Amino acid sequence: MSEVKLSAESRKEFGKGAARRIRRDNKVPVVLYGHGSEPVHLTLPGHELLLALRTPNVLISLDIDGKTNELAIPKAVQRDPLKGFLEHVDLLLVKRGEKVNVEIPVHTEGELAPGGNLLEHVLDALPVEAEATHIPEAVTVSVEGLEAGASIHAKDIALPSGVSLAVDEDAVVIQVLQAQAEETAGESAEGEEAAEA
Repeated sequence: MSEVKLSAESRKEFGKGAARRIRRDNKVPVVLYGHGSEPVHLTLPGHELLLALRTPNVLISLDIDGKTNELAIPKAVQRDPLKGFLEHVDLLLVKRGEKVNVEIPVHTEGELAPGGNLLEHVLDALPVEAEATHIPEAVTVSVEGLEAGASIHAKDIALPSGVSLAVDEDAVVIQVLQAQAEETAGESAEGEEAAEA
């Protein structure tokens, strides 16, 4: 689990105009909340935050106004739908040793059994409970030799020590589907001729 240190500044202005001014300065408006405390409005450097958010469930160490240090994980990220830049980020306050519920990406490895079968990710991310400072970046599942009709359930996925499922253990995560056979042009023409006769 990677930890990224960012310098944060307290924010006193709110609303669309203030948010636009913050983004013009290449910063991002952020709200930090959790542990029953009042939400804290901050600004973070845009480029550094964008790089940090490339890691799922990244642990962010915030130096707020050079006075306090807090740990947080991303909870909600809003991006501009066309340009992709960060518009707003919600961060959840966490403490070392505290358990949090997060979703971790599911990666696959290996080749399916021959026959043109298709792999369907029913869940792209697996809901788990883990210590805030030890959240796995992803889990990898082998699909080697799986045939159509096979499925992998949440309980079949090996999780690192200290990580537990936060979803029904019988939930289907990945399944193998049989490829649909396509009609060739000749077959469909013959079928139409038979229907006309």
